[in-house]
This record gives sequence, C-alpha cells and structure tokens, in this order.
Amino acid sequence: MASTKAARIGEEIWKTRVDKVNAELVTLTYGTVVAQLCKDYESDYMEVNKQLDKMGYNIGLRLIEDFLAKSNTGRCANFKETAETISKIGFKIFLNITPTITNWTSDNKQFSLVFDENPLADFVELPDDGQAQDELWYSNILCGILRGALEMVQMQVEAHFISDVLRGNDNTEMRVSLIRYIDDEMPPDDE
Repeated sequence: MASTKAARIGEEIWKTRVDKVNAELVTLTYGTVVAQLCKDYESDYMEVNKQLDKMGYNIGLRLIEDFLAKSNTGRCANFKETAETISKIGFKIFLNITPTITNWTSDNKQFSLVFDENPLADFVELPDDGQAQDELWYSNILCGILRGALEMVQMQVEAHFISDVLRGNDNTEMRVSLIRYIDDEMPPDDE
C-alpha cells in the first residue's frame, strides 16, 4: 500500500467511521490511571512501565478487530507496509495523529515512530522526584497496544520508547522491531 493511499484511508476513516470521544477526557482519564499506578507501586516506575505495557497489550489484542473492521485493509505485504498502516491508519483512527516513520534498519526489521504530538501526554508533568524523569515511560501503553495488535495478525514485535518530550528530550520516539512472523498453528489434537 502506498504511503499516500494509507494516509488517505486513515483520514477518510477518521472523518466518517469513527465515534469521537473528547480528547481531554481521554487524556485526563489516562493520566489518572498512570497516577494511580505510580501510587500503587510506590513510585517503582519500572513496574509501572511493565503494567502500562501489559494493559496496552490486552487492549491491542481486542483493538485489532475494531481496526480491521473499520479500515477494511488486507494483509500487509511486508513490514514496511505494516509500518505505514500503523502510522497513517491505526494512529489516525484511534488518536487522530500520524507519527513519522524513520530510522529503518538495512534489513527492514526495525523502524522508529516519531510523534510530533502525543495526545496522551497533553497537560502532563512527570513527578519531580528525581526518578520519574529517568525511569517512567508515560505513554508505554502504546507499546503494549502495538505488541498485542500485531501479535493477533501473526507478527511478534518488540516496542519501546527511546525518547520522550516529557523527559526533556527533543522528541518522542518509539522503536518497533520485528522479532518474527508467527506461523498459524493448529491447536493440539485439532484436526
């Protein structure tokens, strides 16, 4: 799928087939979840990151069905096409943003998504406790969502943030790596 076609599809779906939710409500609700996790895990930000990833993974397992129903896209031919679909259709449908795809490796198995804007991080300041700036990946739920959604379409990926404007970096960048394509497996004793 060409990049411009993916962008056009994402824009059309956003305008015509998506129930809109107030962005501030989503932002504030997510912020409350993160704040509660920080409190529950007593500022153990590594554990908070794990929990956000786990929550995202479970969301991604279900969100892919909604994505496929709304986008009506077929199977991607390769990982580059998958990246285009994620950026220009997936993020557009669910967050009305289109991160930039960059930093491909020579084997086309890793890329970065650079976020010019991140609606989850609006109105957010990380705790000033000397740890959060170095340990908390505030939007880590997005990494889990990608892992879960792509696993449901037979791709095992690793996703993690490498920079975040909330930590004082110049941009917010997520790294996505293809680990392997998952073979369709029949359940044991199923014929």
